[in-house]
Amino acid sequence: MQKERILIVEDEEHIAEGLRINLSLQGFEVQVAIDGAKGLAAWRSFKPHLLVVDLMMPVMDGNQLVSNIRAEDKKVPILILTAKDASKDKIKLLEKGVDDYLTKPFVLDEFLLRVNRLIEKSRWYRGTEGEVVIFGNDNENVVDFSARTAKHRDQKFDLTEQELAIFKFFFENQSRAIPRAEIQEEVLGFGEDVTSRTLDNFMVRLRRYFEDDAKNPQYFESVRGVGYRFHLKTR
Repeated sequence: MQKERILIVEDEEHIAEGLRINLSLQGFEVQVAIDGAKGLAAWRSFKPHLLVVDLMMPVMDGNQLVSNIRAEDKKVPILILTAKDASKDKIKLLEKGVDDYLTKPFVLDEFLLRVNRLIEKSRWYRGTEGEVVIFGNDNENVVDFSARTAKHRDQKFDLTEQELAIFKFFFENQSRAIPRAEIQEEVLGFGEDVTSRTLDNFMVRLRRYFEDDAKNPQYFESVRGVGYRFHLKTR
């Protein structure tokens, strides 16, 4: 069985080497790049299943690296290592398409847990290649997982990795009232201080994509005191 590949982009050598050793012991194939420019080149040649990216680096910082990667690939999971702990900074990371983050200093066990969660997400994406979901009373909505696009009637949208993951989770749990905490834990994986707000932002986007009237949603319903419910067709 081929090993799953992880690319670490970190300019602090002792941190990068410690993470490389521990990930190798977990059975992963690991490469290290010492700045964003080298990280971008390594991403293209190494084709990792997961990137671990430090935010503050020389030559090209983590923000620019993420922007460059997301312009070409919206699905590869990215874990950010950052010294910034403000909620607004975390929200900006989400908006850029980052999947998870850890604030330095961090505990190794938590790092490995988050890595394994993101690797599972990577496996899930590889398993959805070629999958297309069509829904609505008139089949007016289409989600193409390979193209990472959605279509509502004549309008076409690009979807972020998080939007696809949330939609997939709703589709697999259709007609069930899903607690907010469950969506946050199972799909987003971010801390409670951020996900409560960002989940609502994601729901606004999904409604804007798929609903004829986003203010009176038929597919993505709010359930008071619980969370959300997805209906495959309007009732």
